Amino acid sequence: MTYDFVVIGANGIQGRIVSRLLLEDGHTALLCANDDYKMDKLIEYPKADFALIDLRRMDRVKRVVKKSNAKVIVNCAVDDFNLAVTKMALELGIHLVDLGSEKQMLYDQMTLDKDFKEKDITCITGMGSTPGITNVMLRYVRPQFDTIHTVHVGFSWDSNQQVFVTPFSIDAISYEFSEPAELLENGEFVHRYPDEATVNYYYKSIGKQKTRHTKHIEHHSFYEYLKDAGIQNIAVFSSFPAHSYNALRTLVDLGFTSKEPIQIEGASIKPLDFTIEVVRRIAVPEGYTEKENLWLKVFGKKDGKDITSEMDVVAGTLPGWEEATCNIDTGFPAAITAEMIFDGRLTERGVFSPEFMIPHEPFFAELGKRKIAIYENGKKIN
Repeated sequence: MTYDFVVIGANGIQGRIVSRLLLEDGHTALLCANDDYKMDKLIEYPKADFALIDLRRMDRVKRVVKKSNAKVIVNCAVDDFNLAVTKMALELGIHLVDLGSEKQMLYDQMTLDKDFKEKDITCITGMGSTPGITNVMLRYVRPQFDTIHTVHVGFSWDSNQQVFVTPFSIDAISYEFSEPAELLENGEFVHRYPDEATVNYYYKSIGKQKTRHTKHIEHHSFYEYLKDAGIQNIAVFSSFPAHSYNALRTLVDLGFTSKEPIQIEGASIKPLDFTIEVVRRIAVPEGYTEKENLWLKVFGKKDGKDITSEMDVVAGTLPGWEEATCNIDTGFPAAITAEMIFDGRLTERGVFSPEFMIPHEPFFAELGKRKIAIYENGKKIN
């Protein structure tokens, strides 16, 4: 059988969202994962099939993907494997969308730009919420400025019940909570730990929350995009409700997100792998809803005058998508972008971060169809 898409990591939070959206839009998809946990409903779709894979054995994964004859891969697996999946897509001549990773992985992927162009295929890395939607917002506001000196970007979220539900990726949280962010300050990259943040914002759909520095690739992709615009300062911030932050902080502090193997009854286990398996089994309580506010603030000059542009994204739990919570603003953009490649709306070839090539008008329109609202200086634009 020939499939439109292959979804790697289809059993994770984002993988399930991406898979369902592609299938509900009428596409065929081969859903690939290391187990079939929570995959029952997806596999029941008439245009879906499931394949068991182990990303530590890329030779076998490559055979599975090659047989699919798919046009686009959407990689939703943990970002440790992003470069390996990128190289596999290049070898097989298949378009690729992923959710992003860390600095070195980003630059390693970018070195393959010429090879992707020669193969006439596209790789878009970091296509979720932030990175992802916020990158396209930066592309949208860029023409409003002659020069840009400062960009602040981030996310804030909250829920109607003070119970712990996995917000996105435990793997990402493990380094976002414990490792210093590499910010651009006065034209130089410096390291700042999360609680060194001194900026606090009032968020459109959330209200006021404590703001923390966050290790994200936007520090680097935004710099590459704006280095000819006079950029001097880039900072990425995250804000969590206290009940969720405290639970996640405890997991990190106690070592439950460590990638260093420990021995238990003769078996070698990474605490992070154990934690992921436990946390992903936490059910979303009945009646539980979330809302998230992605945001971007850009400071610069136009015609010699200081100007500021503020962009917001408001997303929340959708009827029928309760289990996905506000994670739709990560899974939906990846699926939408994959569809835009598939149907020919994105034709530029090479390796890109979203701000370099995603056209804002059709992308924002697709988000609007799915109840994800974009605001410019307080006014809804999609």
